[in-house]
Amino acid sequence: MTSPQSAEAPEQGGLHTLLARVVDVRRDEVRVMLMSAAFFFFVLCAYFILRPIRDEVAVSTGVTKLPWLFAGTLTGTLICNPLFSALVVRLPARRFIPITYHTMAACLLVFYALMRFVTLRGAGDVWIGRAFYVWTSVIALFVTSVFWCFMADVFRSEQAKRLFGFIGVGGTLGALTGAQVTALLVRSIGTSNLLLVSAVLFELGVFIVRMFPPNASTPGERQASTTPLRAVGARDDVERAVIGGSTWAGVSNMMRSPYLFGIAVFLILYTVGSTILYFQQSDIVGRYYPNREVRTQLLANIESAVQILTLVTQTFFTGRIIRWIGLGATLALMPALSAIGFAALGMAPVLATVVGFTVLRRGSNFALTNPAMEALFTVVSREDKYKTKSFIETFVYRGGDQLAAWTYAGLSAIGLGLTGISYAAVPMCAVWLALGVWLGRRQAQLAGSQSNVALSGALEVKPA
Repeated sequence: MTSPQSAEAPEQGGLHTLLARVVDVRRDEVRVMLMSAAFFFFVLCAYFILRPIRDEVAVSTGVTKLPWLFAGTLTGTLICNPLFSALVVRLPARRFIPITYHTMAACLLVFYALMRFVTLRGAGDVWIGRAFYVWTSVIALFVTSVFWCFMADVFRSEQAKRLFGFIGVGGTLGALTGAQVTALLVRSIGTSNLLLVSAVLFELGVFIVRMFPPNASTPGERQASTTPLRAVGARDDVERAVIGGSTWAGVSNMMRSPYLFGIAVFLILYTVGSTILYFQQSDIVGRYYPNREVRTQLLANIESAVQILTLVTQTFFTGRIIRWIGLGATLALMPALSAIGFAALGMAPVLATVVGFTVLRRGSNFALTNPAMEALFTVVSREDKYKTKSFIETFVYRGGDQLAAWTYAGLSAIGLGLTGISYAAVPMCAVWLALGVWLGRRQAQLAGSQSNVALSGALEVKPA
């Protein structure tokens, strides 16, 4: 009798042969990998339609007021984090993930109505814009964090190093498409109508989640991975199970684990550098371009350049780079690039420098640092994958934003300009680099320990 696996093999054979030329994917992994990439495409396309609109609000608000917007973002994240954790405690992943994206789409409909009302009445435009900035900044992290929580739960360490780069291609294509949709349509259909497009795309992402295979961990890994998987039925039971535990376990687990705490510090250092560069971008772009629509178009084109660079790197190099040089060295690449970039910006604080540095830094983040960081979470418990990971990638991330925002304001207040602040960021990048190397080594140790434990368990139950 022909098994379902063998029946699917001829259908996947040609596609597998094609994909295997660019990614080290096994035949039984093709379907799950492509569905994951499609899921990421829709949710990032939805978000990157919104990002240039949000960034234009930042430019029009002015650098001096950005710390207050960041404070509002941190407050919003503090409110949303326990709500998300409460969903994780009470519902299985296949239910709380759709609820999260449904909520984002519903909020977009509210903002659409407000923006249409404001356009008709001609009042409150500034405050609606600021509320939209805070809301978009809050959901920005949940959009990607929820997706990668799901991926860290579905794939194992060995699979993550091979496949996460290609799965990221789906997100990159989505981000590129979203940025171009905004750049091309913002003048013709207006900002408010773009919100409706984004809401539809979030719903398409939910559709992919509902269609996701119940046995998401692929059979191919059972043969090739050094970490044996649970039986398919057992895996299905795990995915349907409620994670349970405490709503605040994400905080307590992070504080108890040097590994998880190290990931949090690594993310804070990344965030501080990103916020400094974001402030510098807002300052320089605001001085060069006074027109609102032109600024939005420029920022959307910067996003497009970032995503093109990311797409090329993810498609052909990410998986190979992580395997060739290791996780630690991959995590150290962006700190090294950032040290060079901030030094260059200190020497030449002009539009060309900030645009070039932004494109290279964000492109390397999406293509290399993000997949490498997601691989760090494949060796932690399922509770930590959803609770601690989400807490680190949302509240801790925004806490780093807040720290950097007020630090930037303080340095500006004592007379340091773009040049001085850029040079001050260079030694921070050196600390960040060393931490990345340590995290990569520690992940390899934990992955090896899990492989040994799983192998010992398999030998213990092997029949005589």
